[in-house]
Amino acid sequence: MDLWGVQERQAGVVSRRQVLAAGRSDNDIRRLVRRRDLSLVHDGVYVDHTGPLTWLQQAWAAVLLHEPAALSHDSALRAVDGPGRRDRSAGGPVHVAVDRSRTVTRRSGIVVHQMAGFDSKALLHTAPPRIRVEEAALDVAAAAAGDLDAIAVLAGVVQARRTTAPRMLEALAGRARIGRRKLMVDVLGDVAAGTCSALEHSYLDRVERAHGLPSARRQVRDSLKGPVYRDVEYDDFGLVVELDGRLFHDSAETRDHDMERDLDTALGHRATVRLGWGQAHVRSCVTAEKVGRLLQARGWRGTVHPCPRCAVVQVRRAG
Repeated sequence: MDLWGVQERQAGVVSRRQVLAAGRSDNDIRRLVRRRDLSLVHDGVYVDHTGPLTWLQQAWAAVLLHEPAALSHDSALRAVDGPGRRDRSAGGPVHVAVDRSRTVTRRSGIVVHQMAGFDSKALLHTAPPRIRVEEAALDVAAAAAGDLDAIAVLAGVVQARRTTAPRMLEALAGRARIGRRKLMVDVLGDVAAGTCSALEHSYLDRVERAHGLPSARRQVRDSLKGPVYRDVEYDDFGLVVELDGRLFHDSAETRDHDMERDLDTALGHRATVRLGWGQAHVRSCVTAEKVGRLLQARGWRGTVHPCPRCAVVQVRRAG
């Protein structure tokens, strides 16, 4: 075994077992530590420097400490996303999975999950080893603080092309017990039908579907001026709904791009309504009534139906 090649593949992290497999001895390890060529991270796990560990090095150290093990939950998703997604697990513990039959010693900074079906869910050949994206995303969504966070995880991994909604549904079918099962089945069905984000799902579920608005097409390719995609389009009534999930506009260039899209839509004799989280999720009932009026003004003959949340709003107003 080429020890230095192993260290290079593992971001400078190596286990005692790997050092011995490379023909070195415990005396060699002690000498490398004295020379500061290696530093102890966990019992039997070392890194090739003395400074703070990067997240990737922490991940490798956790996996090697508990091997056979694999990154799981949000740590697995971060490993797939790569260094560009520094927001994932920032400052948090590293999550690893091991087979359910094993007993492990808990360590600070590492959360160990004893997982049924570990062998079929783990990708031990990846660097670092990790649980399959579908399984990790389901675990994160099930444990999310709220339904919107769960929706964002499910839609996010599909939108990023890490997996597909059918694969997610297949993995979900294999889970005998998991939280938010119905929500996840519904969300993944909508994602498969074209819903690409948590905000789009909120609009579909809380505004359009809950209030009997006509069904729209989603992520519609429009080649009027280069290929662009409209979030929601009511073809028969010339109305486009663009959903903007940003809490703040990030640049003047982005605002200009949005305005240009709206202008191009108007050239095609269609109106554009741009909605955010407040309209689609917080004030969904009021938004449904307003969008219904816009559709009626453009020829829709239907009526907006109240949903259970509408009754709650009415009671609150009456009180």
